[in-house]
Amino acid sequence: MTNQLGPNARNRYALSSNHVDMTRPSAASCRADMPAQPENIAIDLNRTAVVIVDMQNDFCGFGGWFDTLGVDVTPVHDIYPAIRAVVESARAADLPVIWLGFGVRPDRLNLAPMVRYPFNRVGGGQGLGDLIQGKGRSEPHHILQEGSWGAQVVPELGAKPDDIYVSKHRISGFMDTPLDSILRNLDIKTVAFMGVNSDECVFATLIDASFHGYDTIMIEDAAATSSPSGCHEAALYQVRFCFGFTVLSDDWVLGVGKA
Repeated sequence: MTNQLGPNARNRYALSSNHVDMTRPSAASCRADMPAQPENIAIDLNRTAVVIVDMQNDFCGFGGWFDTLGVDVTPVHDIYPAIRAVVESARAADLPVIWLGFGVRPDRLNLAPMVRYPFNRVGGGQGLGDLIQGKGRSEPHHILQEGSWGAQVVPELGAKPDDIYVSKHRISGFMDTPLDSILRNLDIKTVAFMGVNSDECVFATLIDASFHGYDTIMIEDAAATSSPSGCHEAALYQVRFCFGFTVLSDDWVLGVGKA
């Protein structure tokens, strides 16, 4: 009798009496071609994952933290269809779908003052982990605290229980998280990023992915920012110039569908 030990078929041991088979089967390449900037690309779908960043109630939803502070969250809703289309194409191609978002510890012991300061420049509440009464909501919640309503993915995107969820505690999703270990255990080489803010958490996580050796893509119409519009264009420029590629969601869906 042989038992399998590992996270998936591509990264596991085969265990039997007095024998451990540490060879790992190599998955055949599944090539997808698509237009991109600065040049068109081909990716291996068997080694590709999609990561959706910070599409959480507190950032994007009515009654969340940003909405309660007076930030107009409706422009972010414009990217929902593109995110849904990319996620659905990823599921159809059996790509890992990873929802990456803030999940603050209740005690906030891993958050240095500099991490908390950009979210709470005057102190006294309304920052990461603080209790807030969301606009129009009957129950208060702790801002982006792991397990809270504010940290949940907005329901319009249709996240599923068998998707992969990673909580982060910094602007980048690699620092102080298991994201890199998960991607490596899944034998991922290429990561496509979407979400908010394109010039902050999406961008920081993408460039960290590049620094970790991954091939990186930003789905440009499935990412947005609450910063001035020029910041989104600057992020796209930097990705194309230094860190990876940008692709439109329709081109992604078509390329994946043809593979």
